[in-house]
Amino acid sequence: MAELTTIARPYAKAAFDFAVEHQAVEKWAEMLDFAALVSENETMKPLLAGVMASDRLADLFIKVCGDQMDTNGQNLIKVMAENDRLEVLPAVAQQFAELRLEWSKEVEASVISATPLTDSQIAQISASLEKRLARKVKLNCSTDAKLIAGVIIRAGDLVIDGSVRGKLDRLSDKLQS
Repeated sequence: MAELTTIARPYAKAAFDFAVEHQAVEKWAEMLDFAALVSENETMKPLLAGVMASDRLADLFIKVCGDQMDTNGQNLIKVMAENDRLEVLPAVAQQFAELRLEWSKEVEASVISATPLTDSQIAQISASLEKRLARKVKLNCSTDAKLIAGVIIRAGDLVIDGSVRGKLDRLSDKLQS
């Protein structure tokens, strides 16, 4: 897995830099996601690992992708085919997506509450997280009655447990130690 990441990184970085420069980040994300799906197709996999000449393989791959790939995307496919790297397209697409999230300064946070949150509560949580994380925050809200009251917020490595259930668990741990 680490080897695929190492191989995919320069392709993802080059594609991302090009996409940012040409203000086409979303288009490139769509192209790479589609190309990754094509490369994972059961019919295509043996061809990628086979002995077909790289230029023929690139032409075949581009034809399969059809009009989903623009000229620049086709050039990436040709370069990757020349270097026998088409099988790492899923890893390239994944790393491109990670670069896109970092570039957009956006983070997804899950908010689990005991009861449904009001719009003002959601806005307050969102504003507080944006200030703390210095990023735009997209909230995914859900409910879990087991929390009794309060919320649990998860954003990447950050976990904020403000639930009554969490407080009771921590109190129980302290009393037992």
